[in-house]
Parts: sequence; C-alpha cells; structure tokens
Amino acid sequence: MSPTPARTSHAAIVAAARSILEEEGLEAVTMAGVADSVGVRPPSLYKHVRDRGALIAAVADGAVGELGRVIEAAVLPVPGEGAGEGADARVFRAAEAFRALAGRSPRSVSLVFAGLGGDLQPSVEAASTAARPLLELAAELAGADRALVAARALTAFCYGFCAMEQAGAFRFGGDVDEAFHTGISALIRGLAA
Repeated sequence: MSPTPARTSHAAIVAAARSILEEEGLEAVTMAGVADSVGVRPPSLYKHVRDRGALIAAVADGAVGELGRVIEAAVLPVPGEGAGEGADARVFRAAEAFRALAGRSPRSVSLVFAGLGGDLQPSVEAASTAARPLLELAAELAGADRALVAARALTAFCYGFCAMEQAGAFRFGGDVDEAFHTGISALIRGLAA
C-alpha cells in the first residue's frame, strides 16, 4: 500500500468509517481500520482528516446531513395534493422517513444524538441545515413561536421509539407500527392544539 493522497479521498474515508460504524460499532472506527478498508496505510489518512475525532465528527456530519435530506424529501408536498395537504400528513411522512433511516443505519442515527461532546458531535452548521425542514414543518403545525419545542418533541419521540425498537425493547407483542403511528398522532394533536 502506498501512502499517496491519490489512492483515497475524504469522501471514501468517511464512507469507510461509516460502514465500519454500522457493522462493528463506534469502538471499531479506528484510523488503522479505516485505512485498511480504503486500501492505504494509516499515515495516508492524516492527509485527509486530522485525527480519529475529526473522522468521527465527519461521519456524524454526514449522518445528520442524510437525516436532514430524508426529512426534507418527506415533507415536500405530494404532487397533485398541492396546498390542500395538511402539515399532519407531512409530519407522518417525516416520522416514517426518520424511522426508515434509523432502521437502515441505526448506529449512524445514534451517533447524531449520542452527545459525545466537543469535536465529536455534528457541527452546528450541519445540524442547523438538517433541522431546517423539520423546524419549518413544526412551525406550520404548532406556530412559529412553538416551532423549536414541537421539532424537539417530534425528534425525541422518533429517536426514542427507534432506539427502543432497535434494542428489541418491544417484547410484549402487539403491532409496533400501530404504536409508532399512535405516538405521532398524539404528538400532532397535542402540538397543533
């Protein structure tokens, strides 16, 4: 393996780190492991990322960006529905999009909300950009003065539910999809009141 920058890129390094995160967990995201995954020696990574902390932060930024994009796509009005579609239908789609991403990439979504502190968290800029579609939707649902509160409540419910679902916490039977929809419905009613 040659330590030349042309053999890899920042994007490839972050993608490899995210893949390792999903397959093996955060502890397995090491500079050596990522270097091996992209086919270079570990010193080559330092031409693209400062250290492991910067690498984890880049993975978190990518995950929060993806979360923002899937929510943004979900809250766009359905063609043909136009202005007649209410915020509640779009909240349901946003919640389902969140849940689908959490199902596909549970450790990446968890990283977004892990509270690792300092330089390991998603950047404020990435988080702000990602939050914008949900904040706009929350303002439609609950009013501009309660948008942040509403967005936080929706996010907390979705993340908490998904984390419990991924952990296998719903062991008493019943319809888990129905429970998710019931929770979202209750939040919509409460926030819109």
